[in-house]
Amino acid sequence: MNFKKVYLIFGLLLTQLSFSQEGIAVYADYLSDNLYLLHPSMAGAANCAKIRLTARQQWFDQSDAPQLQTLSFNTAVGTNSGIGAIVFNDKNGYHSQTGAKLTYAHHIRFSRSDYDLNQLSFGMSAGLVQSRLDETEFEPDFDPIIDGGMKQKDSYFNVDVGASYNYLDFFAHFTVKNAIASKRDLYTDVESDNLRKYLFSVGYVFGFNDALQWEPSILFQAVDQTKEKTIDVNLKLYKEMDFGRLWGGLSYRRSLDGAQYQAVAGGSIEEQHLQYITPILGINYKNFMFAYTYSYLTGDVKFDNTGFHQITIGLNLFCKREKFDCHCPAVN
Repeated sequence: MNFKKVYLIFGLLLTQLSFSQEGIAVYADYLSDNLYLLHPSMAGAANCAKIRLTARQQWFDQSDAPQLQTLSFNTAVGTNSGIGAIVFNDKNGYHSQTGAKLTYAHHIRFSRSDYDLNQLSFGMSAGLVQSRLDETEFEPDFDPIIDGGMKQKDSYFNVDVGASYNYLDFFAHFTVKNAIASKRDLYTDVESDNLRKYLFSVGYVFGFNDALQWEPSILFQAVDQTKEKTIDVNLKLYKEMDFGRLWGGLSYRRSLDGAQYQAVAGGSIEEQHLQYITPILGINYKNFMFAYTYSYLTGDVKFDNTGFHQITIGLNLFCKREKFDCHCPAVN
């Protein structure tokens, strides 16, 4: 197979995997009791303040492989409000970015008491992101645009807005990432100002406290500018223990858009969809949380046979009693 075609297809698949390098890419870390990382409306929705630290590394045997670190905190303020903050560092080859977000959420309860969960939430995050391109290893004579140094884009501002609805054991979330147009000129003068991405997730928790609890869910995401779409199909299991909670799950992501490639020189044109499988394992011990996530990309055309590793460490603070009679681990 022509190597230029291999790397071209790989680039397309990688684009589908993370969509845009601007902001925090949507991986499977939201399944590690970290919904606030995706949905600003979940800030302060739980009965505890939450600190979550994640570290993600792709392709350990490759230099300059993509890596991402995030640190988030969110807590309730008063009866109906929540606040949060996120800082992140993302590196992908010669491109890197750092950023921070501040969040406010408002929660409206429709139930007549705290016993039954019936809550509609709205949230907004405002953030600054700084992107950088390291050209120190480039050859300046190859392209007149390349100066052989560090080209740094000015920081840019954007907002995420979203809504969540939690009713007993049911939940649904909708979020618009990068809701406003943002000028970018890191690479060329024709980069799109539209970084908007839509996220919609829905799920339900089945089971009893003294047995396994099952949580099937889906996450749909769409990129406004490129019209790329993917869907996650997830299943998580929870088991209550004397010391806390054991849980695990499996996620399957598939792109609804395919990339074409030539299987062999002169052969037929094939189409491959981005798809990868992600098992996850976690434990809650008292106020601490630990989770490990492994993602494996499937298909005939891929850059590397190794997967994507991610570790999440969490701490719950200022916890109140679990006031809702429901299977709602994101809230109770």
